[in-house]
Amino acid sequence: MIHWNIEPIAFSLGSIEVHWYGIFFALGLLSAFFLGEWIFKREGKDSKLLDTFFLYLIVGITVGARLAHVLFYDFDYYKNHPLEILFIWNGGLASHGGAIGAIIAVYLFCKKYKIDFEWMLARSTLGAVLLAPFIRIGNFFNSEIVGLPTHSHFGVIFERVDALPRHPVQLYEAVGYIIIFFIAFIFYLKAKSETFTKRATGLILVLVFTLRFFLEYFKTPQSEFATILPLSMGQLLSIPFIIVGVYLLFRK
Repeated sequence: MIHWNIEPIAFSLGSIEVHWYGIFFALGLLSAFFLGEWIFKREGKDSKLLDTFFLYLIVGITVGARLAHVLFYDFDYYKNHPLEILFIWNGGLASHGGAIGAIIAVYLFCKKYKIDFEWMLARSTLGAVLLAPFIRIGNFFNSEIVGLPTHSHFGVIFERVDALPRHPVQLYEAVGYIIIFFIAFIFYLKAKSETFTKRATGLILVLVFTLRFFLEYFKTPQSEFATILPLSMGQLLSIPFIIVGVYLLFRK
């Protein structure tokens, strides 16, 4: 078994602590930015708008992910500690809320700068699925969102959690997102621009949240909410995205 005990703080600059999660998140955003710049130039768009667009995205993703975590994963705690909702550096970001926040950010940006929303959304989802594996690798370095105990050869002992070998579900998810990115990127290269615009968002939503749905079976519970269904909160939140994705993918 692999023993994992990496310090979440990569290094310090005086009183400022730089976490591995932040480093990987920044690398993911940078990769998505370069991809967006390449796409804009390839399709004859003004790449100067990307700086502003990424500000919209960062705010949308952060606010959406934080609110979703507060509402769906740890509401009992935050209703008694409302000021700590602002302490995002202490952790607690939900990817489902981040996705909704990103979509709202894309819409507001397109409305302000008179860009076709569907065109921008399709290409933004491609960038988002490139960012996703970096986030999960950051979770792995933080020893968070760990998997259930396992006796398989893939087991990792997260020493900051306990002494049990567990599924490194963060890495499963990261690998899955990388595969989905290459599928979507090949689709982008091969399909007509209009076809990609109409189908890519649906394709990526279906693939990403179907992957997320099934990998939830390998994760430790992330939410205090109990449901009458044999499903986790992550699975329940994934279902609407899958339904919307199927509609977008197969609509006329």
